[in-house]
Amino acid sequence: MVRFSGLRTAGGRLRHGWRPVLEATVAATVAWLLATRLLGHPQPFFAPAAALIVLGQARGQRIRRAVEVILGVAAGVLVADLVVQALGPGSTWTVFTVILLTVLLAVAFGATGVTLVQAAVSALYLVVVAPPDGSLVPFRFVDALVGGAVALAASLLVDARHPLAPLVAEVRRTFDELAGLLGGIADALEDRDEPAAVAALGQARGMDARVDGLRDGVLAAGEALRLNVRRRRHMGRLRSVDESIRQIDYAVRNVRVLARAGVTLSRLHTPAPPEMGAALRSLAEAVRQAGAALAADLNGQEETADRHATRADESALAAVRAAGQLFGPTQTLPLAMIIGQVRATAIDLLRGVNPEDDAAVLARVDDALGLPPV
Repeated sequence: MVRFSGLRTAGGRLRHGWRPVLEATVAATVAWLLATRLLGHPQPFFAPAAALIVLGQARGQRIRRAVEVILGVAAGVLVADLVVQALGPGSTWTVFTVILLTVLLAVAFGATGVTLVQAAVSALYLVVVAPPDGSLVPFRFVDALVGGAVALAASLLVDARHPLAPLVAEVRRTFDELAGLLGGIADALEDRDEPAAVAALGQARGMDARVDGLRDGVLAAGEALRLNVRRRRHMGRLRSVDESIRQIDYAVRNVRVLARAGVTLSRLHTPAPPEMGAALRSLAEAVRQAGAALAADLNGQEETADRHATRADESALAAVRAAGQLFGPTQTLPLAMIIGQVRATAIDLLRGVNPEDDAAVLARVDDALGLPPV
């Protein structure tokens, strides 16, 4: 059974990961063909290597990584050529000197991570595997340039038709998961189910990864749009969504505090009031509608986005009104914390989907909560 389970897991990974595998394989092969057939380079190792390194980076970082790889190869090749001609190939002192000088040069120019490693590996390759033949013709640098360009072209082709589609999917997944989390907290409190409340808290702690995924998605979409000249008009739309994601990060933090208070409340003998479930489910609906508004905005569906934003607004205020009914002399500390986090989450959602200023949002939320105007 364990063996079959492992096979199923491997099969699932292949189903979800075959596109990057195919993309990298084709790009590396094309880079090799261009360097050998078109440019006539005898050993274009760095062409497919550069393509694989660039495509191995997360989307959103590939333009920068392509430049870093090319600069790293150039630095490594230059140092290796000069040192090998001075000290000769294959000796221990040559290896030591090449690595030391290459790393020092890279650090002096502020290189880190992949650039630093690529510079050192390029230099070491030239010393150990393919020593320079006495010529300073920059074959390896050109090969790296070819590989980086092919990798960027492959990225462009993959995202050419729908550059924002991966971000739209990530937005929907994140908001649906956050809404489901709020619904799970409501169920746990109504059933006085402490294990379910603890599980909801664990899920809330994992939502930070979803927010990070949204940020990565924005970077990737921005890179895809920059590479696609015809679609650069969408950059303004992407910037507005980026601003909304900042508010969602705050909302996720608020829900985590809410979930922690829910665990404490589930341990008390007093059942949660029915208004609590109503408030949390209205807040969950507000999250769903906010996600749908952002997804529609990314897709250029402005009227649909406005409709979802209006529903998110209504549901968020309904959640605050329901939470406002829980104020009373017998209010416990966990209950007060949940009320406060419902208010805070509603504020962040409204800021994310509404163009109003902060003061207007606060006034509307506090009015719904029954607080006196400031």
